[in-house]
Amino acid sequence: MAECGKTTITGKNRKRITRRRFIAGAGATALSFTVIRTELVRGYGANSKVDLGIIGCGGRGTWIAELFKQHGGFNVVAAADYFQDRVDGCGGKVGVDNARRYTGLSGYRKLLDKVDAVAIESPPYFHPEQAADAVDSGCHVYVAKPIAVDVPGCQSIGRSGRKATAKKLCFLVDFQTRADKFYCEALNRVRKGALGKFAFGESIYHAGCPFKRMYKTWQDDPKNPENRLRAWGLDKIISGDIITEQNIHTLDVMSWIMNQEPIWAVGTGGRTVRPVGTCWDHFAILFEYPNNVGITFSSKQIEGHGTQPSGIRNRMFGSKGVLETEYGGQVIIRGENFYRGGKSPGIYKEGAVVNIATFHKSITGGNFDNPTVAPSVRSNLVTILGRTAAYKGRKITWKRLLRSQEKLDANLKGLKA
Repeated sequence: MAECGKTTITGKNRKRITRRRFIAGAGATALSFTVIRTELVRGYGANSKVDLGIIGCGGRGTWIAELFKQHGGFNVVAAADYFQDRVDGCGGKVGVDNARRYTGLSGYRKLLDKVDAVAIESPPYFHPEQAADAVDSGCHVYVAKPIAVDVPGCQSIGRSGRKATAKKLCFLVDFQTRADKFYCEALNRVRKGALGKFAFGESIYHAGCPFKRMYKTWQDDPKNPENRLRAWGLDKIISGDIITEQNIHTLDVMSWIMNQEPIWAVGTGGRTVRPVGTCWDHFAILFEYPNNVGITFSSKQIEGHGTQPSGIRNRMFGSKGVLETEYGGQVIIRGENFYRGGKSPGIYKEGAVVNIATFHKSITGGNFDNPTVAPSVRSNLVTILGRTAAYKGRKITWKRLLRSQEKLDANLKGLKA
């Protein structure tokens, strides 16, 4: 965080206290840190600007960087991506100086001491290490879903979230549905018993392939690590496969509804249509939860030829009613405790806008509870449970999954550090 004059909420100009300067000079006062108002310690007021760095400058990263800038509470002052063209594209759009555009696999580390916060929008494979380094450097962290591609990565994010809380840092995972008023109200009513006793549920993510733009890059030379990195959405290790990278949206809602871990999963899947890459193009999974509640899940990234329903949908059937949700569509509870809910067709952007505002409010208000971390870790693990069951072709229990120490290796040798 650079030292510079800032206009405070009172309209007066003062020099902001940097994170490192405060820590270095705190000395014996460190023990009383928790009773000092956050805005005095860190130099944040309700209208303070937070210096932000973007890690991952592809389409989503550039889009998010622009939303952070539009919020008004952030200065986007640094950017990092493996590829020069991507970091220049993003940096040019949001006004990042050339000197603060970093490339290479470890280029992001060069921006950590230049910023107050980071937004991690790189491929999921890199999220755990980047988040851990950011927290260790004293940065607030905003991270895209999915948070990781394997069990150790999920556990690492959990540790980083807890460490962030201990260090008085914010750590937010960006799920749009969890910021939507209709989803939140419906789930609040479900918690209060609106559905009665759960019977069974359904979860689907039926769509076409969102990564067709990457086909040519992959086909040009699939063994070239730079091509794999550019076409990361087609690589099952870098992306986590479609069940983790994309389907986490609907499986997160499933996990949110159940509010507990599944007992086991069994399923299948494969690549039937997609001509390139190592990811599967469909999954079909059964999850069993406590009290004999089964939830069927299916996903596809192949042409549906107009069949309905499609999209990102969940249904939960209970003794008193049924919850129906659709990403961007109707959220409703039918039955004895009717809730009309509503539609949020702009949820993709609106959810991110709400989360960015929440991130800023948490930083400036000193709220370090970081409530999005634990449920996001659980939802990510649910996707890995289903993926593992399908890959192995047998039932996998939650307890067995959590014992897994298998860390996926993308084998990106040859890439510049």
